[in-house]
Amino acid sequence: MITPLIPDISQASGWLPLFFLVAMGIAVLSYVVLDGYDLGVGILLHQATDDEKDMMISSIGPFWDANETWLVLGIGLLLVAFPLAHGIILTELYIPVAIMLAGLILRGVSFDFRVKVQTHQKPLWNFLFYLGSLIASIAQGVMIGRHIVGFDAGMLGWLFALIVGACVPAGYALLGSTWLIMKAEGPLQIKAIRWARISLGFTAIGIGLISITTPFFSPDIMSKWFSMPNIIYLSPIPLATILLFILIDRTLLKLTQNPHQKIWLPFVASVAIYWLAFFGIAYSLFPYIIVNQMTIWQAAAATESLWLIFWGAVFVLPAILIYTLYSYRVFWGKTVPMSYY
Repeated sequence: MITPLIPDISQASGWLPLFFLVAMGIAVLSYVVLDGYDLGVGILLHQATDDEKDMMISSIGPFWDANETWLVLGIGLLLVAFPLAHGIILTELYIPVAIMLAGLILRGVSFDFRVKVQTHQKPLWNFLFYLGSLIASIAQGVMIGRHIVGFDAGMLGWLFALIVGACVPAGYALLGSTWLIMKAEGPLQIKAIRWARISLGFTAIGIGLISITTPFFSPDIMSKWFSMPNIIYLSPIPLATILLFILIDRTLLKLTQNPHQKIWLPFVASVAIYWLAFFGIAYSLFPYIIVNQMTIWQAAAATESLWLIFWGAVFVLPAILIYTLYSYRVFWGKTVPMSYY
């Protein structure tokens, strides 16, 4: 593997692309975690009773629209800071992006229609909300998989992307079920604990499968993971991930006996697993924005343009963080049925 040259990061032309890469990473990770749990709630919707479905939708009602802001921010930063990469990435991901948007649109329409239609029509819109959530989740997994393999056009590259696409809904279901453990009460909370235990197992299988197959689909990533001393430096990530899975499993087991203690712990630990997975992917891909094709410095806009965008990002990113935290603070606590309406 040939290591690409990294410019002097003491110069603006060196550190500005890094700044925007970090900002874009924060946006993408925030979207995956925040919209991930409400996509997970949608995926679990078909397993609930009618009254429980109303409660589940209510639990994400104040947040789900704002959660998608992070997706818009991430794509916007890609467009303005890395225009060369933006064109290539969205061209390569045209089909899964279109499918994802169709799923998100279906969710949005179903979210509003289900509370306005007649009673006998409501099951249809509940199903479409579930279907839109599942479609968007699978499409996002395929997009991640295609990016990791550098948009390899071969059958193996697509096979890997489909494997990731199949695993992402399980991870989102884990986030969604642990979110419901915090927000729900009574029978729905008990169901959420059971859903969390099932999705935890599938998520562990998915992460293990992706971790095993990724090096074989990408020789460069294999070299980064298993060369010395990298294998020692990276070992805390898989070890911490395993410990978090054990912690979640034991906490869920205790919650089945007493569903009132540390109800926040499974969700926080699940988010931590996503953070660790994200850091692992980021390390594997850096400094490329398109694997083995283009580094962030090659893809970056002109330094003068980055300076202009920088001051906007310095204002916008903290503003979104502040109102996101504020909204969660205001609407914290147990969910009241149909409160979003």
